Amino acid sequence: MASTLGTSSIAFLPSQYLSSNPSIHSLSLTSGLSYGRKVYGGIGIHSIKGRSQFSVASVATEVNPVEQARKIASKESQRPVYPFAAIVGQDEMKLCLLLNVIDPKIGGVMIMGDRGTGKSTTVRSLVDLLPEIAVVAGDPYNSDPQDPEFMGVEVRERVLNGEQLQVVLSKINMVDLPLGATEDRVCGTIDIEKALTEGVKAFEPGLLAKANRGILYVDEVNLLDDHLVDVLLDSAASGWNTVEREGISISHPARFILIGSGNPEEGELRPQLLDRFGMHAQVGTVRDAELRVKIVEERGRFDKNPKEFRDSYEAEQEKLQEQISSARSILSSVQIDQDFKVKISKVCAELNVDGLRGDIVTNRAAKALAALKGRDKVSVEDIATVIPNCLRHRLRKDPLESIDSGLLVSEKFSEVFS
Repeated sequence: MASTLGTSSIAFLPSQYLSSNPSIHSLSLTSGLSYGRKVYGGIGIHSIKGRSQFSVASVATEVNPVEQARKIASKESQRPVYPFAAIVGQDEMKLCLLLNVIDPKIGGVMIMGDRGTGKSTTVRSLVDLLPEIAVVAGDPYNSDPQDPEFMGVEVRERVLNGEQLQVVLSKINMVDLPLGATEDRVCGTIDIEKALTEGVKAFEPGLLAKANRGILYVDEVNLLDDHLVDVLLDSAASGWNTVEREGISISHPARFILIGSGNPEEGELRPQLLDRFGMHAQVGTVRDAELRVKIVEERGRFDKNPKEFRDSYEAEQEKLQEQISSARSILSSVQIDQDFKVKISKVCAELNVDGLRGDIVTNRAAKALAALKGRDKVSVEDIATVIPNCLRHRLRKDPLESIDSGLLVSEKFSEVFS
């Protein structure tokens, strides 16, 4: 894993968000020839064919020292998290998580493996590495100030009215979805306090609203109730959450990286939900005695003095953060040869993979890996590394087949790419 990590740091946010002083910028997405009309979340917007005429006329970016101090204080008071850089082994799982942080459009990770192998610990340790994104201040949906697809309805209305949007930098959210959560808590519900005190029907956003543009983590996802699985399927398919409650009908963006973990011995995951995960990582128990001793010792050090243990890995954590920022900044410039694209699709076709998600995710994951390594072109090695994780869970199950599905993918890859 260490060999794939670089040290360069390139800021991935637009330059206007890096200023320490409040400033106002004009952003326009208008160009083209013929006029048309597009609808974003129920709001009609006149547009020009080819690109949207949806423009953000005034965006103010402000770095508030008081807010920064509050964030630092709250971070220090939080429960200490095991450092990602201190995780021993499990390179496949760690790589899948890093690739999804670099390119959220990969579609998340499903982590399946034996109990006690550090699945939940690794996922939760990712929170320290998550980069900052620009969000509209005070918006419950973490709306993107530039992209209409990630804007809540209220923010769009403010933009159309020519209002100035106050923008702040915020770390990507990681939201835990408990197995016992109710549908109202996940989707959102009526704000009872406002209904009683003000006599108005108001919407109280749920976990899906909080997870927009962030990560939604479901531990023991194979034990999740069917009605919550249906909610996740609907949101994952459309990128929007629609709530119909007590005379209120509201839609808001709900685009998130879905990460799930579980033990296959405790139950199978519904195939509809399994297909929604972009990548699949298999985790096994470490068999090497020396590695097992090292894991036990490291865990003992962390339990004895979490702060001192985290400080000892601070340099490695910062190196990983720089690497992720650099990879995100160059991702759009990474190219993949047409011949490679054809061969990837050939592998998918010969493995009888249903649909085209496997092709799309493999291309995206290979580009993200190339960006992680600091290159602007995808190599055969990049594809070979990610293709088992992208296709393993999409193969049709054969009860008489004894060979691992990941090995089937690797064999077919070697045959096609030879």
